[in-house]
Amino acid sequence: MKITITGASGFVGQNLSSYLKNNHHSIESLSLRGNWLSKLDKNADAIIHLAGKAHDLENVSDESEYFKINRDLTIQLFYEFLKSEVKDFFYFSSVKAGADTADNTIDEEIVPNPLTPYGKSKFEAEQYLLAQNLPEGKRLFIVRPCMIHGPGNKGNLNLLYKVVEKGIPWPLSKFDNSRSFLSIDNLSYLVQEMLINKTVKSGVYNFSDDQFLSTNQLIIAINKALERKAKFLPIPKGIIQAVAKVGDIIRFPLNSERIKKLTENYVVSNQKIKLALGIKQLPLSAEEGIIKTIKSFKQN
Repeated sequence: MKITITGASGFVGQNLSSYLKNNHHSIESLSLRGNWLSKLDKNADAIIHLAGKAHDLENVSDESEYFKINRDLTIQLFYEFLKSEVKDFFYFSSVKAGADTADNTIDEEIVPNPLTPYGKSKFEAEQYLLAQNLPEGKRLFIVRPCMIHGPGNKGNLNLLYKVVEKGIPWPLSKFDNSRSFLSIDNLSYLVQEMLINKTVKSGVYNFSDDQFLSTNQLIIAINKALERKAKFLPIPKGIIQAVAKVGDIIRFPLNSERIKKLTENYVVSNQKIKLALGIKQLPLSAEEGIIKTIKSFKQN
């Protein structure tokens, strides 16, 4: 297949491009800067739209930028898709378009309630795309991935790795939580299967690993990858939260947003996409994916 990918230079884009090339697809990168319309291949088989403005953990970005990039630019690209001969359009949204926090498992039936400009911009793009009439033979996939990781990723897992690597006992062990992750290998596998399986219907699909982990289990997995025994420092929650509030005021690695990311409950169901594809489990377990990611940090 001929596949156009926006955001191909990013972490997900690079890994997904390599995976699809290894599965004998022809990949063309499309930058949405400048005169991109003239460069869009309107005869490709699929467009995978990854380009977007990521969630800013330090909350210093102009809110309007999220909507210009995540919503408006997506709408422009989708309009061109509707006029083209391209059959499949993948819009990589986010689980944050559905909910920023959740005590219960998140599935595709959740009533969306995004709270941040990032989540709102993703959701508004989704709403526009879903409201359009698809010509016969075209499919629209809105993908809502949870936290993605893999070799080369520089997100929160990298921050955790640096703490554990230095032998620092984990200070947030008093926080008990469960959350979902998504390895880049499982993400790429799902996209590949959706491309070749023409029975998969248009719609919204959550992407996550099969299992969920607590942050403490995550720390254990990181230590396992480093061939070490996990160390925990049982600091009371109140003290940690007080330090995080200081981090909200001054530039400090530990702030309220990072504490939330590391300790919140956020379990995402992937049952809908597995049912659509007729598969029982993804290639990598949650722990296997984490260990693979951490070993890549160790090697580098």
